[in-house]
Amino acid sequence: GGYRAATEPPQRRHRAAILSAGAQFGYDRNGFEGILVSVGTGRKNMAETAKSECCGPGYASPAEAMKGPREKLLYTVALYIGTGIQKPDYLATIDADPESPTYSQVISRLEMPGIGDELYHMGWNACHHDATKERRYLIVPGVRSTNLHIIDCASDPKNPSLHKVIEGAEIKEKTNLSAPHTVHCLGSDIIISMLGDAKGKAPGGFLHLNEDFEIIGRWENDLGGMKFNYDFWYQPRHNVMVSSEWAAPNTLMPGFDLEEVGHLRYGREIHFWNFEEKRVENSVYLGEDGLVPLEVRFHHDPDSSHGFVGAALSSNIIHWFKKGGEWITEKIIDVENQRHPDWPIPVPGLISVILLSMDDRFLYLSNWLHGDFRQYDITDPSHPKLTGQVWMGGLLGKAPEVHGRKMTGGPQMIQLSLDGKRLYVTTSLFSTWDNQFYPEIREKGGSMMMVDCDIEQGGMSINRNFFVDFGNEPNGPARCHETRYPGGDCTSDIWV
Repeated sequence: GGYRAATEPPQRRHRAAILSAGAQFGYDRNGFEGILVSVGTGRKNMAETAKSECCGPGYASPAEAMKGPREKLLYTVALYIGTGIQKPDYLATIDADPESPTYSQVISRLEMPGIGDELYHMGWNACHHDATKERRYLIVPGVRSTNLHIIDCASDPKNPSLHKVIEGAEIKEKTNLSAPHTVHCLGSDIIISMLGDAKGKAPGGFLHLNEDFEIIGRWENDLGGMKFNYDFWYQPRHNVMVSSEWAAPNTLMPGFDLEEVGHLRYGREIHFWNFEEKRVENSVYLGEDGLVPLEVRFHHDPDSSHGFVGAALSSNIIHWFKKGGEWITEKIIDVENQRHPDWPIPVPGLISVILLSMDDRFLYLSNWLHGDFRQYDITDPSHPKLTGQVWMGGLLGKAPEVHGRKMTGGPQMIQLSLDGKRLYVTTSLFSTWDNQFYPEIREKGGSMMMVDCDIEQGGMSINRNFFVDFGNEPNGPARCHETRYPGGDCTSDIWV
């Protein structure tokens, strides 16, 4: 496709963007792209590794990633916060090997040291094609506690263990930041978007850790006029990072209040950063079409400038791209609100998450309140085509049961296999929001399903043989959120 071969010199390279985080990119005498990584006081030239198909934690290209082995284990965060059960949140390991006798079952549970973390999004310590690194540790933040749990998933992949905890109190004291959300590796280091300051007020910022999980400080140099923080993704060949906005922790954590949207306490902007200089260069006001822009995704193709954000409350997808040196934004998908007899206003879809397939052909989105999950062909990013739709749970009553199983919540967090054929869906969004919109999830717990995706013609169907009922957990019903695979997935790796 449109990806350059591993041996082809890059057309563009913003060295300083990665250099500032600990890795320097260069060339060997044969013209192969290589990686020079600081190791103690010396450097090791890894240029010769660029010719292999898969080195270290990552793959040489998205096309090579699609040829990777099938995922056989899933790591999913499970939560007791908001259920009334006084137990720690935990990392559940799920058997995803269809040849295994424990297929579609939780096979181990790693409890966190404390109660009330609200485990949320998580990410790997390594996410680049770099033979000097190992995808060994999951960074699992508690969005309420601000604790960062560093979990060793390599020593025994079926039974992960706790390696280290960075206490929330230390993070607040050293950086005046709280409420961690998105985790991305950056060279040998790690940056994490933080939703608030130490007192839970906006706009938050970005936490910078080194590869030994020590706090360096705040990553950003200038937030510009950024009012809130949430998700982010970067594309170094364009020297750009894009971040989105949810709300201050003090606003969103008690639950959702529609009046606070009108009082401008929820985000309406996305921010284009000068990645090398770590500063906001341009903030784009999305207005009524962009109420609460959450998940952001660039194309996996590192040369592409195309990206997308899901505006949750507006239930729109906004597309961005670079044209003539300027960043252009446009609305490309609009999910219509639906009337509901128990609601005074039409119910929005509430697009809580989006995801792109590794070949950048399909965009997937969850309408958490409506209860449908969609697949769009985005071969032409400005003109997406709806190619698949399935229903599971939701407020509209179209799928109260799936294959004879009672649903609680709606389709929420999603993760796609590297080959694009299997998509895992969980049903919890955020504990207080769950309890507000789907109170039954508090008593009955959440669930995980697998959706089979047709990558040739498009289309989806819910798999009958895979279902994980978190309502039957040993300590009582739990809710479930984000999922990762040991071998990488469609929202962790970034090609630089």
